[in-house]
Amino acid sequence: MPNPAGLPHPQPQRRTRKRTKILAAALALWALGVGLRLVDLQVFEAARMRSQVADQNQAVIDIPAERGAIFDRNGDILAQNVPTLTVYYRPPRAETFEARWRTVLDLQPVLDLGPADLDRIRSAVREGKPVVTLKRRLDVGRESALRGLGLKNVFATRESSRVYPQGPLAPQVLGGVSAANDGQAGVEYKFDTLLSGTKGSQLALVDARRREYHFETLSEPRKGGDIVLTIDKTIQYFAQKELEAAARDHGSSWGTVIVSRPLTGEILALASWPAYDPNLYSASPDAAKPNRAIHHLLDPGSTFKIVTAAAALESRGAALTDVFDCRAGAIATAGTPIRDHKNFGILSFPGVFIHSSNVGAIMVGRRLGTASMYRAIKAFGFGERTGVELPAESAGIVHPPNAWTRRSIDSISIGYEISVTPLQVLQAANIVANRGARIPLRIVKSLPDGETVRFRSPGPEAAVVSAATADQLAAILERVVTEGTGQAAAISGYDVAGKTGTTQLLDPLTRTFSSEKHIATFVGFVPAREPVVSVIVVLDAPRSDEYYGGQVAAPVFKEVAVRTLRYLGVFPRPSPSRTIIAANVLGGGGR
Repeated sequence: MPNPAGLPHPQPQRRTRKRTKILAAALALWALGVGLRLVDLQVFEAARMRSQVADQNQAVIDIPAERGAIFDRNGDILAQNVPTLTVYYRPPRAETFEARWRTVLDLQPVLDLGPADLDRIRSAVREGKPVVTLKRRLDVGRESALRGLGLKNVFATRESSRVYPQGPLAPQVLGGVSAANDGQAGVEYKFDTLLSGTKGSQLALVDARRREYHFETLSEPRKGGDIVLTIDKTIQYFAQKELEAAARDHGSSWGTVIVSRPLTGEILALASWPAYDPNLYSASPDAAKPNRAIHHLLDPGSTFKIVTAAAALESRGAALTDVFDCRAGAIATAGTPIRDHKNFGILSFPGVFIHSSNVGAIMVGRRLGTASMYRAIKAFGFGERTGVELPAESAGIVHPPNAWTRRSIDSISIGYEISVTPLQVLQAANIVANRGARIPLRIVKSLPDGETVRFRSPGPEAAVVSAATADQLAAILERVVTEGTGQAAAISGYDVAGKTGTTQLLDPLTRTFSSEKHIATFVGFVPAREPVVSVIVVLDAPRSDEYYGGQVAAPVFKEVAVRTLRYLGVFPRPSPSRTIIAANVLGGGGR
């Protein structure tokens, strides 16, 4: 329709106003969206965004504390920490995996990265970890070579790493540490909290190009405490040297030698074969094996006759003047004969144990009875841990009397049907050496207690048998060495008391005792009447014609004991002829 007045047509005006409103609405919605997003970022996402920014520009790194040292009884260092480098890599977020991996490969020759290292690092880089540990325990001399590469996002911090200056000395006692300096076995594990101290922390800040430009310490590390052991490194060396030689000569798969001071319960040496170097703890397969001296369970065999004899004398179930008819050379027990290694005839009570007669010991055990025998077993500490300060000590296996069979009293009297550790057998010998007192065994001399050093006392004594019984038994054990099965342990100039043991091993296939595989043992103390040291020697499955404890273990006892006594300044008694010569010289002919 024509517009006579010449006015603008109303329809275009309406369209313009509509478009304007739509545009305004769109702008309003956009502004609202921006506002809501700002609110979301500044209110709801603020914490996450701050965390992301911090993650991109800083990292908190642990500062390991210096681990406390371990000393032997004379103050010689057995374990300590030395300065080393730990190298880290902070992969840039913008780089591809291939670019990050090239950086790692550039570092491989400088850091001596092996296949295991590369596998670990590759996994960490793929997972997108913000900081990757490349290598620990590097010599600080490599720091300049590392700087010379000029690689971005790679930085090193100085730390301290565990070293064992004596090498493979007392490894089963010390244990070892992981790559992160955490205790893994032995004293290192038992006292890990005390030794490890308290970690510190530091903040690493980076610039816009991801280059480290500032380190800020957040908390200082606190050094761990030092520990002093009762071990004497020289005596430990004697024990390890003689044990290794004997194990190799006889083809034994394992063995142990323990040396102690009976009067205080201090362990002067604890050796196990095979040994390992704790400096190479993670790489040594022998490091994963348990400490057999305190963990391995075995039938004690004839060494257990110490308990049988002590119980008989203490309970007056037998007297020194009693005699036993062992002429048959065997005795029936629950229908099965148990034999002596030779025919002895009529034996006195001391003779039964001097010559280690199974027949005689079973007769003594039958006189004792179940109740008296069980009381003696528990009083001597079998069936419970000695309490030595090492991890994974076994308590042994002692069945209660209600689980005993008709054969049990016979078997136990000669050291079967009971499982013990070598350390428990040494403890039994120490009770005799200490005139009936059971003094706790220990391997730690002192521990830090706050800011001071706390010395470990021997602990309360426990009376197991009377002094008179112990003296009688010590005299019998002395005759074991002078005229019985332990003559190879005799030491010229010293009175030695001891007991041999030869145990048949159980064949896992037939479930019967093998006539070909044995454990050879000797335990004793010297000087017999004023004991300074006690020693136990255990050798597993000697592969030779000689397998008795008196043939295999007693000579090792002799060598370890004589070297230890001379080292401690306990010299042999002079012979009468030497005494006369000395008197003539000193007297000058006047008297």
